[in-house]
Amino acid sequence: MKQNINIGWLYPELMSTYGDRGNIISLIKRCEWRNIPVNVINLNIGFNKKDLEKCDLLFMGGAQDRQQEIVAKDLEEKSAVLSKLISNGLPGLYICGAYQFLGKYYKDANGTTIKGLGIIDIYTENSDKKRLIGNIVIAPLLKDLKNSTFVGFENHGGRTYLGKKVLPFAKVISGFGNNGIDQTEGAIYKNSICSYLHGPILPKNPELCDYLINIALDKKYGKNIKLIKLNDDLEKNARKIIAQRLKVKV
Repeated sequence: MKQNINIGWLYPELMSTYGDRGNIISLIKRCEWRNIPVNVINLNIGFNKKDLEKCDLLFMGGAQDRQQEIVAKDLEEKSAVLSKLISNGLPGLYICGAYQFLGKYYKDANGTTIKGLGIIDIYTENSDKKRLIGNIVIAPLLKDLKNSTFVGFENHGGRTYLGKKVLPFAKVISGFGNNGIDQTEGAIYKNSICSYLHGPILPKNPELCDYLINIALDKKYGKNIKLIKLNDDLEKNARKIIAQRLKVKV
């Protein structure tokens, strides 16, 4: 049976800042290079929640406070379905503002509290201090990615704090991460990866892209599927150069 993947792109018109569209491009290309057909389902404002159930993998990028308010209202009637799918292990990648949505709440720069989905025990508050901006180097904590060092770019005013039982996605080697204090970056919940890394994250770190593709295929077809190896020398060399500029060994 020929394998295929349906990728649900949540709010591409509103939640796609700082190059986040590149994550979708990376997922598509790394599937196409392996002859795995990909169908991208654009889930814009007013989408039918039944479309979520067609997805094998979800992606949602970041945005500014105003866009997040609009998306929060639209998500209200779909939150139960989305929460159930994520809790049942539907794989996904959630960047910056999307990451914040999975938590309890996000307090914006004006002090307005935007209620989150409450899927993960985290909360985010916008600080009156400087934004956390710049290149970042992290060490992923997931078993399948532990031998990797990832790079990216972060740009966020919100500080995210994890509950005691929440596992961070990575440890910060250089940069700010979730809040600039505890050296954590992102969060993991079931098969969902949350991160502040823009840039975007997947083209720079193809191991994570393949990890998500693998989980989506395994869950869809009920077996361990081995992906064909690709030549990632270009990506790895680019990553080394960024790390060297930050005086970090990879």
